[in-house]
Amino acid sequence: MTLADVQAAADRIRTTTWHTPLVPSPWLSDLSGASVWLKLEIVQATGSYKIRGATNALARLKAARPDLDTVITASAGNHGQAVALAASTLGIRARVYLPTAAPEAKRRALARLGAEIVEAPSYDAAEARAHDEARRNGTVYVSPYNDLDVIAGAGTVALEMLDERPDLDAFVVPLGGGGLLSGTAIVARARVKNAFIAGTEAAASPVFTAALAAGRPVTVEVHETLADGLAGNMDADSRTFALVRDLVDQVVQVPEPAIARAMRELISQERLLAEGASATAIAAVATGMLDLAGRHVGIILSGRNVDAHVIARVLS
Repeated sequence: MTLADVQAAADRIRTTTWHTPLVPSPWLSDLSGASVWLKLEIVQATGSYKIRGATNALARLKAARPDLDTVITASAGNHGQAVALAASTLGIRARVYLPTAAPEAKRRALARLGAEIVEAPSYDAAEARAHDEARRNGTVYVSPYNDLDVIAGAGTVALEMLDERPDLDAFVVPLGGGGLLSGTAIVARARVKNAFIAGTEAAASPVFTAALAAGRPVTVEVHETLADGLAGNMDADSRTFALVRDLVDQVVQVPEPAIARAMRELISQERLLAEGASATAIAAVATGMLDLAGRHVGIILSGRNVDAHVIARVLS
C-alpha cells in the first residue's frame, strides 16, 4: 500500500463521509510538554472512523461486482454499523456477526441500519464463524482490519489531519486489529520526516504486544475491557501485522484503571465523550507512557459508541 491508495480512497468517500474537526487540547499539552491536537472521529457518521474504510471497500466491491447483493462481516459493533450504512446506500444486504457482550448502543444502531445480526459468544468466535460462512457460501467477507481497502479508508483520517496541520510530527492511535494504525502509518511515513507513530492497545487484549514479541501473530487470552472495540485476536495472516511491525515506532499496553480515568477526564477536561478504545490513546499521553515532549501530536479519538451505564460507572 502507498499514499496514493489512501488519496484515492479519500476521493472515493469524499461525498459520503464527514471531514471531522481537529481541535487543540491545552490539558494534554500541559501534561505532555507537547502541542496536542485531537481528531474528533467521535462525531463521524455512525460514531466512529470505521465508516471510512467500509465505504471505500464496498464502493470498490460494487464497482467490480455490480451484482453483489450481500456481504458478511464480524464486528465488535462499530465496523458492523459502518458496513451496514455503506451497504444500504449501495443496495447491498449486510450480515454482521456480533459478540453477545457488544454494547447495547452498538447493537441498537445495527438494528436501525437494517443489518442482520448473528450472535456469537465472543469477538474471536464471531470472526471465525463469519469466515466460515463466507467460505461455505461464497459470500464476500469484509474484514474490519485485514483488507487493503479498509486500511486505505482508515488512512484518510491522518490525511485530513496533515492537510489541516502539516506540522504534526507524532501520531497516537488506538490499536485493535491494526487497520487504523496501519493506515495512519502509511500516510505519516510518506508525508512526515522523522514522524513518531505509536499504537495504544488495551492490556486486557495485548494482541500486538504479543505478536511483535513473537515475530508473528499469536493467540492471546482476551479479558473484559472498557475498550471493547479493541478486544479480540487478529487473523493469523493479517496484513496489519507487517505494516505495524515495519512502520510503527512503539506499541504500549494501557491498563483498565487508566482507560477509565482517561474516559472520565476527557469528559471533565474537554467535555468530550469517547469510548474506551479512544481513551487508550488519551491515557498513554496523559500518563507519560510515551515521550512526546516538544512534538506536535495528533491523537485520534476513534469512536463514541458507549453505553450510558458504562459512562455512569466510569464517572462514579
